[in-house]
Amino acid sequence: MPRLQLDLNLPNQLTLFRIALTPVFAWFLLSDSPLFRQLSLVIFVIAALTDWYDGWIARKMGYTTRWGKFLDPLADKILSSTALLVYVSLGLVDGWMVWIIIARDFLITGLRTYMEYHDQPIVTSKTAQAKTFGEFVVIYYILILYVARSVPSVYEQFGSTIDSLMHPQVLFGMMLLVTLSSVGTGIAYLVDNWKNLLELSERFRTRRPE
Repeated sequence: MPRLQLDLNLPNQLTLFRIALTPVFAWFLLSDSPLFRQLSLVIFVIAALTDWYDGWIARKMGYTTRWGKFLDPLADKILSSTALLVYVSLGLVDGWMVWIIIARDFLITGLRTYMEYHDQPIVTSKTAQAKTFGEFVVIYYILILYVARSVPSVYEQFGSTIDSLMHPQVLFGMMLLVTLSSVGTGIAYLVDNWKNLLELSERFRTRRPE
């Protein structure tokens, strides 16, 4: 069985940096300081950009490793899950939907990592990619508007619009769509990859210890 060895090449360093930025982002966003809340948006954007940049470097320089395949999607889920949990803490979204999304994301990420570790890449559908895109759109939507509330000049001029866009029913509807798509694409993942999952399960069950 292949061993997962830590390889601190540049893409993996950027991925670890993204993970390290995540609690900093959460702390700044939860702060009572308007300046810190504004900086949280900058931190989140920087963290998200590292995801694009480390992937670009890995492909261009041929730095793709097993460790990177494991760590990169995990870092993405840590960042997005943390943002959603902070929104729950701020009373912006319902916790039950967030926990469904997080459970689905980490379940599928774990399955993808396990299957790629055994050289059986999981089938990724366009709908699943659309779900991930939609999830980050909602995260950015809430983050930008929430931070805009802490900018006096912006809120003074656009306060009513911001409040309308941040209305609980609007956020509930957006989060409900993400939740339903999470459940639907999660089920589709399992159905599309059921045969491979059974084969890996049987291989694991019958494998004799060395």
